[in-house]
Amino acid sequence: MKKIESVKQEVKKGKTHKRSEFRKNAFLFVMLIPGLIVLFFNSYLPMAGIVMAFQKIDFKKFAFFGKWVGLGNIKPFFQSTYAPVIVRNTLLYNLVFIVLGLVVALAFAIGLNELHGRGGRKVYQTIMFLPYFMSWVVLAGVVTGFLNHSYGYVNTLILPALGKEPVKWYSAKEYWPFILILLNIWKGAGYGSVMYLAGINNIDQNLYEAAALDGASKWQQTWRITLPLLKPLIIILTIMNIGKIFNTDIGLFYTVPQLGVNGLLTKAVSTLDTYVYTNLMSGNSVSMINFAAAAAFLQSMVGFVLVLVTNWIVRKIDKDYALF
Repeated sequence: MKKIESVKQEVKKGKTHKRSEFRKNAFLFVMLIPGLIVLFFNSYLPMAGIVMAFQKIDFKKFAFFGKWVGLGNIKPFFQSTYAPVIVRNTLLYNLVFIVLGLVVALAFAIGLNELHGRGGRKVYQTIMFLPYFMSWVVLAGVVTGFLNHSYGYVNTLILPALGKEPVKWYSAKEYWPFILILLNIWKGAGYGSVMYLAGINNIDQNLYEAAALDGASKWQQTWRITLPLLKPLIIILTIMNIGKIFNTDIGLFYTVPQLGVNGLLTKAVSTLDTYVYTNLMSGNSVSMINFAAAAAFLQSMVGFVLVLVTNWIVRKIDKDYALF
């Protein structure tokens, strides 16, 4: 009986403690309300529309929920001749973005950490971070200024200085995988380095001082101290990026190559997102709404499964580095 009473008293104390904590931080909880409302309406409420991925909607009959077709909305895409190219482009581009983005962001973070002057570090970090805030529409204009066949800087200044003939960039599909990869890495490297730079700043500086006393070079300190201690952060961010491996930035793949007016680059730069958008803009919007919903569902499920598989592999190798 005494044990039961003591347990009841502990539960009562716990409830009292929670109430006091809530009263103490009531203002902070109130501040959460607007964000939770936005999150609910933008992220959770639209999830009810996932049913559109499995139904044939007929807006002419004013019926939002139409005939149930299961996976019928996505089957025509995989039966088309475009499917292999689009799936290949989507996966390969994202794999390159993940690998090179990781390497470049780490290199920038380590390089910034080696700058001892605070003023210089802030200047370089600002320069690296600035492209992230630029719209792809703006960058598309910048790319046109460089690659336009008639007046672009590359054809009018750079190639003639090298003794080369002008190139019709917007019809030469072999160059665009490299152009898109370069633009994506350049735009996102500064933002990607912020997380790694924060991780480096949290490393105990005594470790570097001890390594320096033992005669370790900067490269050895990076290889033996920085990278091993950043390993959990690298794995977590990589797993999260793998979850988006079937998604692409339509601004990069549609706006920059000017797919809206240029069909010569379709096979080189088309992804699942650009395919859906192009078909929606073609006028066949009623049937494509069903496909767009099915494609979004497919992207989410593929990302979810890949995150689970990647996390399972990491857990098998070393469970301390697993995301969950």
